[in-house]
Amino acid sequence: MRINDAVIGALLIAFAAVMIHHTGTFPSFPGQKYGPALFPTLIGLGFIGTGGILIWRGVRERAGTPWIEFAPWTREAHRLGGFVLVLASIIAYILAAESIGFLAACFVILFVLMTWLGEVAWRAGLIAVAMTLLIDWFFGDLMRVPLPRGLLNLLSA
Repeated sequence: MRINDAVIGALLIAFAAVMIHHTGTFPSFPGQKYGPALFPTLIGLGFIGTGGILIWRGVRERAGTPWIEFAPWTREAHRLGGFVLVLASIIAYILAAESIGFLAACFVILFVLMTWLGEVAWRAGLIAVAMTLLIDWFFGDLMRVPLPRGLLNLLSA
C-alpha cells in the first residue's frame, strides 16, 4: 500500500491536535509556570510541524499519482480478512481484558488468529496456551507489569 505523504501529514496533524487538546485536562501544579501538559504539548507541536512538512512534500511530489494506492493483497478476501481480524483482536483485547483477564483474552486471540491463518486447531491450542503462559510470565513476573486478572478475581474472592 502506498499512501501519499500529504495524507499521512494530515493524519499526524489531526492526532497532534487531539493530543494537545487533551493536555488541557491535565492538572496544573500550584506555584509553577508549567505542569504535566508541557512536554506532551511540545511533542504535539513537533508533530504538527512534521505533518506540515509531510503535506508540503506530498503535494509537491504527487504529480498525478493517487492519494492512496492499495497493494495487490488487499484484493484477496482471506488476506484482507486476516488484516481486519488483527485489528479487531486489538480492539477486543482493549475492551475485554479487564473483565475476562489477560490469560483468557490472550489465549482466545492467539487461538483465533492461528486457526484463521491455517494452523490445525489442536496445535493452535497448544501453542496459544504455551505462548499465553510465556507472555504472562515475562510481563507479569519478570517485568512486573500488572496484567488484568479478570475472571481470576472471582476465584480469589
